[in-house]
Amino acid sequence: MNHLLRGLAANENLPPALVDRLIAVADEETADRLAVRSDLSHAQAVALAGRVEESAVRLAYEGRLTAADIDPRARPDVALALLDTGAGPAAWARRLAADPVVEHREKLAACPDLPPDVLDTLLTDPETRVVAEAALRAPAHVAARLAAHPRTEVRRAVAANDATPPSALASLLNGDGPPAPHHCPAREGEPPSSDHGPAPEPFWDGLHTCAAHELIRAALHNPATPAEAVTRFADHPSRLLRWPLAARRDLTPEAYETLARDPIPGIRAELAENPAIGDDVMRALADDACHDVRRALAGNPRVPFDVLTRLAGGTRTGTAPLPRIASASPAEIAALAASADPAVRMLAARRRDLPAGLLDALAADPDAKVAGAVASHPGLAEPRLRDLARRHGVQVIAGIAANPDATPALLAELVRRRPPARKALRAIAGHANATAPALLACLDDPEARVVAAGHPALPTQVITALVEGADHRSAEAAAANPSLPRAVMTELLPPAPAPAV
Repeated sequence: MNHLLRGLAANENLPPALVDRLIAVADEETADRLAVRSDLSHAQAVALAGRVEESAVRLAYEGRLTAADIDPRARPDVALALLDTGAGPAAWARRLAADPVVEHREKLAACPDLPPDVLDTLLTDPETRVVAEAALRAPAHVAARLAAHPRTEVRRAVAANDATPPSALASLLNGDGPPAPHHCPAREGEPPSSDHGPAPEPFWDGLHTCAAHELIRAALHNPATPAEAVTRFADHPSRLLRWPLAARRDLTPEAYETLARDPIPGIRAELAENPAIGDDVMRALADDACHDVRRALAGNPRVPFDVLTRLAGGTRTGTAPLPRIASASPAEIAALAASADPAVRMLAARRRDLPAGLLDALAADPDAKVAGAVASHPGLAEPRLRDLARRHGVQVIAGIAANPDATPALLAELVRRRPPARKALRAIAGHANATAPALLACLDDPEARVVAAGHPALPTQVITALVEGADHRSAEAAAANPSLPRAVMTELLPPAPAPAV
């Protein structure tokens, strides 16, 4: 039954009176769907928060609750959500800064635009993690002072704060200030932090602590750290310290050349995406033995055109237009479309704003992959789409089915093809132009049936049958179908609880 209530909660045509009834019986998952309804009134939001306590935080973040609706002593979690969105009063922040629950103070420290006196209180908190959270968002003058904090976790947060003055960041990188504590979580059986990446590596320059390692990584990632302070890490023995440099856009050509020779493919791939690298580095990376590096280079918005066309044949680059193709001039696109190499013509075919003549020419391409790349593009007339289907069959059917200009008659023909094209059925099931006969044919495919169940053109008796069926996914989608009869919506809801006496 819960899956049907979830579907009803997402049904845009559920009348307000039935929304009220659904709130009265909602569980946590149903409440989560109700919380994002565009027509949910303030009164309904308050009722939902009262019915399902777990929904109140989501409702606060959605802007459905106000400070007047909340008692911060009873619901500090909701008060924190409102403070996080800027909708909570300063008095709440002052109260929560002295809350005995550490997690509440830590969450408060993550809220933006705290009053200065609240920030000062948090920065003197006895729990280091609260101070570190506050340091992560502290203004420049406060961050500069905290760069000399005795706890490494606090200095690491300062290193990650992009408001920290560049001079303070450079000092942190140079090891100025208090020494790192001699504590290595990996040595003491603690797992590394989830954002640590691979297992911690020791420093080969005398430092070994994981905390110090993380502090330097944070400063290297920080775009406010001066380039002259980070360049020396381009050939550091630790890959975790070289890696952040590959994405920076302010290094010297020599540093980028050093990173292009890095033994770690992931670092070279990160570098290949960087639009700040020069043409010479890009040409070197185009010959990289690692496919991921070449694929990353193809996605670089500044990759030279001749390098991109050289990459086209042997590099899988996905189906979306590459950034360099998206910014190409009409003359450049025309040159690509006229290439003798089908892989190069496919680069042009991925553009969604092709001129009509060029679009028709690529749709008529003898190569099925090129023609298939434009099959879903708007602007193709029905005769051209039918010709595509006739010449290339199953290789292009899914693209044609996804074309927004595909007519109801064409979609009805595509569902009758044998053997059925499963991807095409799923595209047709969600197509705005699909009619009842086409949608009925989609019900034979388990995945397409879930999509078709929510299509408003599906006959109401079929929608009702799907609601009552054993397939929970299709039943939930059918319950969310805006064409579901109101009488059925009413029947799906349990009786409203009797009022208390």
